[in-house]
This record gives sequence, structure tokens and C-alpha cells, in this order.
Amino acid sequence: MSARKTPRRRQPNLFDEGARNDPRMRANMPLAERVRPSNIDEVVGHEALIGPDSPLRQALDADRIPSMIFWGPPGSGKTTLAHVIASSTRATFVAFSAVLGGVADIRRIVAEAAARRQTLGDATVLFVDEIHRFNKSQQDAFLPHVEDGTITLVGATTENPSFALNAPLLSRCVVYRLDPLGDEQLTALLRRAVAHPRAGLNDIEVAEDALMAIAHMARGDGRRALGVMEVAIDQLPAGEKKLSLARVKAMATHSTLLYDKAGDEHYNVVSAFIKSMRGSDPDAAIYWLMRMVEAGDDPLFVLRRIVIFASEDIGNADPRALTVALAADQAFRRLGLPEGLYPLSQAVLYMASAPKSNATKKAWHAAQKAVREHGALPVPKKLRNAPTKLMKKLGYGRDYRNAHNEEGGYVAGEVYLPDKLAGSRFYHPTDRGLEAKIGAWLRGLRGP
Repeated sequence: MSARKTPRRRQPNLFDEGARNDPRMRANMPLAERVRPSNIDEVVGHEALIGPDSPLRQALDADRIPSMIFWGPPGSGKTTLAHVIASSTRATFVAFSAVLGGVADIRRIVAEAAARRQTLGDATVLFVDEIHRFNKSQQDAFLPHVEDGTITLVGATTENPSFALNAPLLSRCVVYRLDPLGDEQLTALLRRAVAHPRAGLNDIEVAEDALMAIAHMARGDGRRALGVMEVAIDQLPAGEKKLSLARVKAMATHSTLLYDKAGDEHYNVVSAFIKSMRGSDPDAAIYWLMRMVEAGDDPLFVLRRIVIFASEDIGNADPRALTVALAADQAFRRLGLPEGLYPLSQAVLYMASAPKSNATKKAWHAAQKAVREHGALPVPKKLRNAPTKLMKKLGYGRDYRNAHNEEGGYVAGEVYLPDKLAGSRFYHPTDRGLEAKIGAWLRGLRGP
């Protein structure tokens, strides 16, 4: 890093304190921007990430910032931490949005950074908001310049970096995971904003229970919490100086849920839904179902997962599960919303409450493995069809014994697999539900 003792001048942007301190510019800023922290001590939450002994805090204090990725849901503090870096580093800080710019802009920024480095010895920290918006080939534009130290990359993303960023770039960055803010942290954030000298709230008082209600409505999103409070204050009648809980409830609307049907949170919720059914917890299963439905997910997608689950995780422990799943799918297609939620919910509760077995899944995986390892083994002649005299002469169908003609409908000792796989067992019934009876029946026929 440069040995300069004062930050270099930057063009005005959302990372500049000057803009926030100018009353004319500040007048048009949202509350979240007006009160954004200027240093790390003002940041609310993320104590483990930015505490005094944390690696990130030490890196900031030493002004030796590594390339890093901030990964977290909207309003968790990614841009705020970038703002703290901008305020604390002596390097030239450049802010860039992947939504508004492209690779050509990156090349220009890198060229300017290289020139500063060569002529002044200055380092450049490049903040790329929404970095996942670049496809993986576009992300390659950063690689050589991160490697040779021309830029220190700070990226922000709401998407899982394991999927959203290419492996070479990811390997050169430290990933910091930011969790949603809790209600207590959001309440503290709102309380701080009310008293902030840049807030411009004109001595408005906000009741504590109103702060708590707004925090709960925000669902972990700090920006949303500040926005809701700002709107509620703006809607106060002229001359009224206190925002009450009643006022907040009056303006509250149906709160949206953090959920991106194409993103990481979608798969997190789906995973929790399936694992709750697999774990035989109907209460958790119905909760995750409604999380998906309330967030606007396609119920037909959910029904498809239920049909798969009926065979993959229940199977012959309760063969009726597949019938229930298919009936729910058919009923929903006929009823639509909201009535279709009845058969959908019924199916979820049935799946979660049914005995579980993944023996079907294991059986077809094991059989598939045998096919791929041994190829197309010849069908034993006795099992082959013999529609012509030539085939009969060659021994097709010879010595075959029809099970229907045997006592108990079973041919003891008969082998139906190819000779190379004789004695193989692919299906291992569990001792749960109907499959316990199936297992006992098969053991009685063929032995353990």
C-alpha cells in the first residue's frame, strides 16, 4: 500500500462523505444513504466479522486489504462495509456497478490504476457491486490485474459465490458471509438513524415499540427497515412529531419475503423443505411449503418435488405416497389457487408423516452401476423368448420354469440375472412400513 497519510481525492459518488455533508445533495438522498456509517465502529451487527480481533478488522486497521467478496442477502451491509473500506484506505478507491457497466469500463479503470501505480506508486481498491451480474468469461477480465496487484478487488453479491463466480477468481479472494440482521440489530440501527445528525428528521420521535415493529417487518434487511421508517415519518400529519406503533401498523402492507426463485435462497428453502419431510417433521415441512408459496414460487414446481420425494424417500415403505402425490398434482391443476393449497398441504403432511425408505433409490443406483461396469451381459438362454424353431433349437427358453406353475408362485433356486451377476442383491428393503413386510416375504423366499 502507498505511504500516503491522507486519502486521495475521488470523484463524487455514494462513497463520498462530502455528498452526505452537503445539505443540497443530502436532501434528495434516501435515509439509508444519509446515515450510512463512515467508519467501522458505526457498523451495526456482524460482530464476529468486524470485531477487534477479526482478520478483516486487522486488515482495515493495517490498510492491507486483501481481495475479498462480501456475500449476503439484500440490506445485510455489503455496501456499508465497502463504504468503510473507502473511508479507511489510503489507496485510491473506485466504485463500480456490474449492473451499469461492462468489461470496457473495467479495462479503462484498470488502465488508470496501472498508470497511478507506475507514476505515483498508488494502490487501487476496486469495489464491484452485484459482481455476479458478470458472466464467468467476463470475470476473467479481473484475473491478471488482481494477480499482479494492479487492483485489489472488493466484490458484493447476493448469490452464492461458489456458483456465481468462476473458480480462478474465487481462489484469489477471501469470502465473507454476511447474515441477515436480527430484529435487535435492526432496532439498534433504526434508533441510531433517528438520532443521526445527517438524518434530517426534524426532531421526530419514534416510539420504541414502533421501532421494534418496523425491525420485524424488515425481515433482516437494514435498507428496508430504514426505508419503511422514512416513509412512515413522511406520512405523519403536519405538526405531529411522534411516530407511534399505531401509525406503523396503519401503513404496513404485506411484507415481501427474501426469496429469489432463481437464486441461492430458493435452493436453501427447497432443501429445508425436503429435509423436513425426510426427517418426518410435518410442522417444519408445512412451514417451508408456505414460505415457498408466500414468496411466489410455482406450486407446480413444489408438486414435482413431492412426486419425486414419494418414490425417492418413501418408496415401498408406503406405496400409497406416490398415489397421494399424483392425486395432489392432479387436484391442484384442476382447482388452482387458493383452493389447490388444500391438496398440496395434505400431500406434504402425508409425505412428512409416512415411513421412510430410500431402498428404491439405492436399488436403481446399484443396478445402474452394475450395467455401466459390466456392459451388456448376455441374457441367459432360458430367459430368452423362443418364437421360432431355430431359436428353440439353439436352446432359447429351454429349462425355463414359470413361477405361476410352481407351488407358492415361486421357483426356488432359480437365477434371473446374467451368470456374471448371479447372487447380486440390489434391493435391500428397510424394516419400516410396508417394506418391512416386503423384506420378510423376500427373505422367506430367497433367504437372507
